[in-house]
Parts: sequence; C-alpha cells; structure tokens
Amino acid sequence: MIKKPLLIAVLLLAATCFYTCKGPEGQQASSGISLADYFKDTSAGRRTGGVQIVQINTPKGKFNIWTKRIGNNPKIKLLLLNGGPGATHEYFECMESFLPAGGIELIYYDQLGCGNSDNPKDTAMWSLPRYVEEVEQVRQALKLDSTNFYLLGHSWGGLLAMEYALKYQQHLKGLIISNMMASAPDYGKYAEDVLAKQMDPKILARIRGIEAKGNFSDPEYMNLLMPNFYDKHFCRLPFPDPVNRAMSKLNESLYITMQGPSEFGVSGKLVKWDRKADLPKITVPALSIGAKDDTMDPKHMEWMATQFKNGSYLYCPNGTHMAMYDDQQVYMTGLIKFIKGVDAGEKKVKL
Repeated sequence: MIKKPLLIAVLLLAATCFYTCKGPEGQQASSGISLADYFKDTSAGRRTGGVQIVQINTPKGKFNIWTKRIGNNPKIKLLLLNGGPGATHEYFECMESFLPAGGIELIYYDQLGCGNSDNPKDTAMWSLPRYVEEVEQVRQALKLDSTNFYLLGHSWGGLLAMEYALKYQQHLKGLIISNMMASAPDYGKYAEDVLAKQMDPKILARIRGIEAKGNFSDPEYMNLLMPNFYDKHFCRLPFPDPVNRAMSKLNESLYITMQGPSEFGVSGKLVKWDRKADLPKITVPALSIGAKDDTMDPKHMEWMATQFKNGSYLYCPNGTHMAMYDDQQVYMTGLIKFIKGVDAGEKKVKL
C-alpha cells in the first residue's frame, strides 16, 4: 500500500508534468498555468459547464448566441468559427483530445442560424457583413482582447475570420485560417479545372446534368457526389461522430443561400467574394492551413501565408478539407506550435 505522503507527492508530480513536460506530440505544454487553474470555473452565478448565452443586436432585433468554454487560460483563448455555412461547433470536438493538454482554452460558438443558437429563418440575415458584426459582439461579451484572443475559422469560418480580421484585427492576438482560400472565384476555378478532371467523365457529366436542371433535391446528386467528391476531398475517413452530428444539423437555407447546393464549387451569395489583394493588410500573426486533397487549392493557401505580413503555413500531406480528422497529428501539432509560438512573442512560426 502506498503511504499517503508518497501518494500526494506522486499526484503533484503528475499534475506538474501535465503542464510542463512534452507530450506524445512533442509540444511543450503551457508552463504558466496549473492544472487546477486551467479547469477552474471562473463564471459568476449559477454555473453551466462553461456555457454562456450571448445576446446580439441585429437589424432584425435581438437574438441569442450559444457559446461554451473548455478550460481557462487568461493568455490563450481560442474562439472557433464553424464552416458550412450552417454547420455547428460539434465537429471541432476533436480538439478536446489535444489542446487542453497544451493549456489552450477553447471556446465553441454556434453562429446565428446554427446549432444551439437562435434561427431567425430569414434569408436576409444570411449576410457576411452582419456575421462579422456578430463575431465582434461575441468577442465583447466574452471579454476577449489582443492579449489573449486567437480566432480560428474553418472553411466558411475561415472566410468569416478573414473578414473579421480586416475590420477588427486590433482585437486579435493571432489568426488561423483553416482550409479556406481567399477567393471564391479561385475556389470555383480549382473545383472545375482540377478536382472535376479527377472524376470519371461519365459521372461528372451526370452531376453537371443535374446541376444544369437545378434539380439538387434529386437523391442521385448526393449519391454521385459522396463517393466521387466528398469521400476524396471532404473527409476520406468514414465521417467521425462529431462530423456526423454537425452535418445532420446543417441549416440548408443558410448553406444554399451563401454557398450553393454543394461543396463542389460555389454559386451562392459568396460567388464573387475575393480578398486576395487585401491580405497584406492583415498584420497580426496569421496561420494558413491547407491539405493535399482538400476541396481548396493547397498552393493557394500556401501563397496566402506569404501575403500576410506575419504569415505561417501548415501543410497536411495526408489531409482533405477535414484535415483535423484525416491528418490529425500534423494538424494539431502544427496548430499548437503556432499558438504557443505567438504566445512566446514570435510573429512568424516555422512549422
């Protein structure tokens, strides 16, 4: 039997190592925060497991936005912007297996019309400028600022994060654009000139035939896209549970209005969106993440990192659009290294 003083010493050593030793991914865990402090709930009043409902003001009235905090680190707070548009925060749950061990605080956030947040069911609300103002109101409510605020946007969330940074980067400490190009026309061109040509011509002709008729509700459309496009370029794994849950709750009105009927190119409100010329205006440390078999052009995303004043690039050689799952170790190791590097004062982080 282990004596009580020895047991206490062992437990204290384990807790210390959790936050000061290198983990299996080779990343240095946070050295400035204890295990007890990281998991301390600092919310006032009745505690809700980190959930905070933020009320936002819009031209159509007030709405409730759902957020949830995992962990507590005054220096590193990572707000996550989901893709779609119209998916939910749930597919980010894989980050809980990696980032807390590095002392990184995670903040989930369902955008208006998504998941646990209010859904006004009004297509006039599906507007990029309005979403930018929503992110800013969420930032203010959560008391995030340039000393601790890291913003990660994936896919549509990456587009939104770029727009936010171009207007409000004075509030950011670091920016992560995950699996998103800086131009919708370039995205469409890549889908047409590169990805489409990788398909069987007969299958492509059937897909284009359905699109030409606008018959996107035809089950054959997704039956063709799933094995020939999504399984190769969206996520090559059988969809993990968090991805399935997020996709099953997709707000189709929001998705189709902004994106179009599928990931195979873009045809909604965002069809002409292009910020390539404005990327040098983003001066905060910024990481672009691309993957070899992404729906987005990895060369374009690598180029983006050269346009940011303080840009870094993470390439996932075995990844698709959901590289956080199908090239997980590369993705998470690089993400943690970038955040820790910026926290240590680096402007550009070699990955």
